Amino acid sequence: MGGDSRYSYYEFFAGGGMARLGLGRGWSCQFANDIDADKCKAYAANFGGNHLCQRDVFQLESADLPGQVDLAWASFPCQDLSLAGPRAGLKGERSGVFYGFWHLMEQLKAEGRNPPLIALENVTGLLNSRGGEDFALLCQSLADGGYRFGAVEIDAKWFLPQSRPRLFILALRDDIPVPADLSLEVAPDRLSPFHPKAIRKAAEDLPQALKDHWIWWALPVPPVPNQILADALEPADAVDWHPRTETRRFLSLMSDTHTAKVTEAQASDAPVYGALYRRMRTQDGEKHQRAEVRFDGLAGCLRTPGGGSSRQFIMEVDGKQVRTRPMTAREYARLMGLPDDYVLPERHTTALHLCGDGVVVNVVAFLRTHVFEPILDEARATPLAAE
Repeated sequence: MGGDSRYSYYEFFAGGGMARLGLGRGWSCQFANDIDADKCKAYAANFGGNHLCQRDVFQLESADLPGQVDLAWASFPCQDLSLAGPRAGLKGERSGVFYGFWHLMEQLKAEGRNPPLIALENVTGLLNSRGGEDFALLCQSLADGGYRFGAVEIDAKWFLPQSRPRLFILALRDDIPVPADLSLEVAPDRLSPFHPKAIRKAAEDLPQALKDHWIWWALPVPPVPNQILADALEPADAVDWHPRTETRRFLSLMSDTHTAKVTEAQASDAPVYGALYRRMRTQDGEKHQRAEVRFDGLAGCLRTPGGGSSRQFIMEVDGKQVRTRPMTAREYARLMGLPDDYVLPERHTTALHLCGDGVVVNVVAFLRTHVFEPILDEARATPLAAE
């Protein structure tokens, strides 16, 4: 980042630096932290090691954080909150690291250095984790820390060909005004793309004392993206395809519904590309592995490569010819908004993990443009206007 930066931030649980990319050159990173050695190595390979600290967040103190910044960004681990995880909630070992981050925010407040803005990113399962208790506890922490807050759900499909809904809790320090055009006076209706039923219910279930701190953030609806999954793929002759036996195995695992999708794609005059994945489904009381495909121009939500259902594949249907292959790490990266010159880890699984565990660059840029910078610019201009 150059000397032209107007804003500054701390990036916690930084991963490969996707929030940094989304905030862009106008923002200066003063501190970045992650505990994962592979992620820190990728971060340093792309941005250098300045301000990067590989350490458990619980081992950090406010003295490690230089100056006072405009934003603290935290994409804290989701494993204990995800529907695919054990749902231990914020009491879990991994998602519970939120409290390590929050301890730092409390220390900064005591020193008069708490940032004007805090952005928390996680899975939407946070809203109903442990019956909504975790969400209420997190909101209580923000309120006690002197912040107003609100939540929005943003799906990556607004920007990139990946279906990836994520929850963003955006908090603003009490002494900073909310620009009039950035908040709604009443709860949005069911047509709001950023405030689905789960968010409206979670807000309604909060105690009145926390409702008094709530902000219904007003965001513009992005234009429909013109990119589809095929645009993010490597050239067909530059990748290795499965042997026919493996493709036939995928086809044999499909239900009638998904077999029909393949048949319909075969009627197309041009090659059709779909995202293919394996899922465990229950039928007649028994679990069966199924192969499922989508030809709607989107990839499914990218995950970290854990079990067999976590990896995604590509299916090409060209008339009667059907072939399959694994999705490459570079394709994962493109679907997360990473540029092609981003240096990925050499090990394929490590690169998939980096991408599947990250925040979509384009979503961060959207929040930067429509929330963070308008708030900061108005706050900076207000004292001048009073003079």
